[in-house]
Amino acid sequence: MGEILHLLKLTGTFYCQSELSAPWGLNIPELDGVMAFLVVTDGHCWLEVAGEEPLLVEKGNLVLLTCGSKHRLLSDLNASSVDLAALPVRKITDAYETLQFGGGGELTRAMYGIVRFDHAAGQRLVNLLPNILKIDTWSEHSSDWLQSTLQFISREARELRPGGETVITRLADIIVIEAIRNWINTAPEANKGWLEGVRDDRIGRAIMAMHRTPAHDWSVESLAKTAGMSRSAFSARFTGLVGQSAMQYLTTWRMQLARTRLLETSQSVSTIADSLGYQSEPAFSRAFKRVFHVPPGRIRQQKNRQA
Repeated sequence: MGEILHLLKLTGTFYCQSELSAPWGLNIPELDGVMAFLVVTDGHCWLEVAGEEPLLVEKGNLVLLTCGSKHRLLSDLNASSVDLAALPVRKITDAYETLQFGGGGELTRAMYGIVRFDHAAGQRLVNLLPNILKIDTWSEHSSDWLQSTLQFISREARELRPGGETVITRLADIIVIEAIRNWINTAPEANKGWLEGVRDDRIGRAIMAMHRTPAHDWSVESLAKTAGMSRSAFSARFTGLVGQSAMQYLTTWRMQLARTRLLETSQSVSTIADSLGYQSEPAFSRAFKRVFHVPPGRIRQQKNRQA
């Protein structure tokens, strides 16, 4: 599990440090493929997500919205709201800005951010998280440093010393990772499926072997040997825990890595295929299409159009 967390590649795309005086309300649109987080450093606010009960977020709480759903942040449940994009902000960098807004009453300070996990391991983990993950109380061993970190973020936001935005965004990334780790270690639902497989002493060894050397010519026999099990026992246990066979998992993992490289590098399809253990580009393309339902070239074209 430690190695999975190490592989998480967190990319912050937007951070907003807000000072909000009641009454106030913000509309935040649906954002596909990203995770939003909210940390309240002073005061409180309400979070409204369609289909969910309103959620009170108080000082020291952190909320992750893992599915990018449209939502509202409010000083109270009767407050009217406006679109966040329509409000005047102080732009510090392309990814960081500050906002002051509201009617002049009770003050709430909060940090709001949008992040993305680009590594295949990160995407797989995020898909297992609940749509809304709220951390009310942190584990005893992490509570002190997290509260100190939140206080430090709050001070940096107020003073905006040189380099302050860099400090704030890096610390926010750490808090998001710690929130996910907190959920993994405490939530009963975190011990099932792929996560249960990763945690299993023997199956976890095989999963990590595939992650470390995806281009290796793996077989069920060699993976079973890595796990220290017989072929039949390994196959049954892997499928029972992870929900797919070991070879299906290997193909999916390779294709997730391939998709990341198609989006993030200028490597050719043939180079990516070779780096993931495919001896021919057509075989790689067929496997990619089975997983993502489009050929690899289409992913590269979509990236170029967006650029």
